[in-house]
Amino acid sequence: MGRMSVSQTVRATDWLGACRRAAQAIRARLDAPQTRSQRLAETGTIGGGGDRTLVLDADAEEIVFGELERLHAEGRAFVAVSEERGEVAFGADPAAPHVRVVIDPIDGSLNAKRGLPHHALSIAVADGPTMADVAFGYVYDFGPGEEWSAWRGEGAFLNGERLREQPVERRGADGRLEMLAVESADPRHLDRAGDMADIARRLRVLGAIAVSLCQVAAGRVDAMASLWRCRAVDAAAAQLIVREAGGLVAFPAFDDPLGAPLDLEPHSPVIAALSEEALAQLAVVPVPLASP
Repeated sequence: MGRMSVSQTVRATDWLGACRRAAQAIRARLDAPQTRSQRLAETGTIGGGGDRTLVLDADAEEIVFGELERLHAEGRAFVAVSEERGEVAFGADPAAPHVRVVIDPIDGSLNAKRGLPHHALSIAVADGPTMADVAFGYVYDFGPGEEWSAWRGEGAFLNGERLREQPVERRGADGRLEMLAVESADPRHLDRAGDMADIARRLRVLGAIAVSLCQVAAGRVDAMASLWRCRAVDAAAAQLIVREAGGLVAFPAFDDPLGAPLDLEPHSPVIAALSEEALAQLAVVPVPLASP
């Protein structure tokens, strides 16, 4: 294979096929009979994202990396940024321009280990270092069995069908959004939800940032906001899906709304909406700079 540009490498690779194979294998692992203690089991290690690694997380990541190794064996070079393993180079020089593959093997792993529905495989592929550079996004929600995907400039897809209808924002008679999805891993962050009382009438917490963002893409909720700084692995894939569906996304800690880097640090909350007005309303909610 001749030398290709970073963007050409992204387009020349069957990322959708690799993601679908990984999702199928992870689903089989999750559906296998297991006791409660097996679901709760931890490996005893701390992942690249700073959380204690579940056996479920490690198994799912092993499946994803098996697909990445297959692509690398076919001649593809890239750097993987993963929830558990951190940054791993597959033949690419991390100091030079390269394809970045941003992975959360199970977004919402606490839901998964406790048997709650929403937990998802999230994979983003980028030809640059920021959210704006994500060229392909894939989210598979194992609870309802929904597959979300998007290619930059080609629209968003749910279960292989393009989302053709522009999602429509709904507001009550008082002007507030009908439904806002919020995400927070720590209840101490919920005091920020009070800042949104003038923005939304109802809140929903699903427990997985990628899944919540996808609900905006389908118009199931009117907007979404994380109440604390999220990591790229949580949001990179789904934020592209929202934008390709016709929604708006911003990382308000940055002057450039899509300037958040594709690394493992929690830099900024993520907000998504179906109108400029709603996005602006969410953007003025104070961004926390330190842990409570």
